[in-house]
Amino acid sequence: MTDATAAVAQQYVDAMGSGEPAQLAALFADDLVWHQPGANQFSGDKRGGAEVGEMVGAMMAFSNGTFALAASGAPMINGDLAAVPIRFSGKRDGAEMAMEGIDLLRVVDGKVAEVWLFSADQTAEDAFWGQG
Repeated sequence: MTDATAAVAQQYVDAMGSGEPAQLAALFADDLVWHQPGANQFSGDKRGGAEVGEMVGAMMAFSNGTFALAASGAPMINGDLAAVPIRFSGKRDGAEMAMEGIDLLRVVDGKVAEVWLFSADQTAEDAFWGQG
């Protein structure tokens, strides 16, 4: 499983860097569960690629198109799990956010089945996104 997980994790990194949402969505299992952390308007579990896509679209709108996410290091693999170091940022109405994080992927049958996100400063991220 380690080689398959590594391949999917690298595809995830490549898709994040591409700026093409469809490339990322193609990696998701139909029953994907996405755990968005924190206590902000985007927090909570999302089910399926469509819900994740809607959330990311809303984040882009809220940040006036400035929300950006990119891998900041190589994926780390442990069986069917991949930890991907990331850096994300955004600007809106005089507020800015930029920080490190980890995207933890669970890979099943060559697809991303579950994602947990971790932010270096969840309080600052919550303040940036605000309440819905």
